[in-house]
Amino acid sequence: MVAPPNFEEGQSTYRPPRFNRQLYRWWKTRMHDFIMADDSELWDVICDGPYVPTKVLEELPFSLPKTRKEYTDADKKAVEKNFRAKKILVCGIGPDEYNRISAYETAEEIREALQTAHEGTTQVKQSKIDMLTTEYELFRMKDDEFI
Repeated sequence: MVAPPNFEEGQSTYRPPRFNRQLYRWWKTRMHDFIMADDSELWDVICDGPYVPTKVLEELPFSLPKTRKEYTDADKKAVEKNFRAKKILVCGIGPDEYNRISAYETAEEIREALQTAHEGTTQVKQSKIDMLTTEYELFRMKDDEFI
């Protein structure tokens, strides 16, 4: 694997690692570690989606989202986690990647968009593995080639 840029110089512990459209897996691991060190609940928000405060009405069999005026202090803190996670992700990418994710509202959507763009879906990954396996199995030395 090629060494990431500025790898020898070390990185800031206050700024998220910067993604430069290369070495996505390296950046993803570094970003995970950076977020977990800051607040492990942020990673839960990124993976599971944001907290949506709800209220239960006695006359209805389901719950409804609260309006912002109805938020308690605990609700506000839980909702802020999504914005903190989103801020860290956005600060770790460049302008090209920002254009790709700027329309998304949640940190979970941003993570999924980046992951799909740089790693593909599981179906795409399996297809690549199958193609490379077939290519390897069909690999033969040609008659005019030498070892």
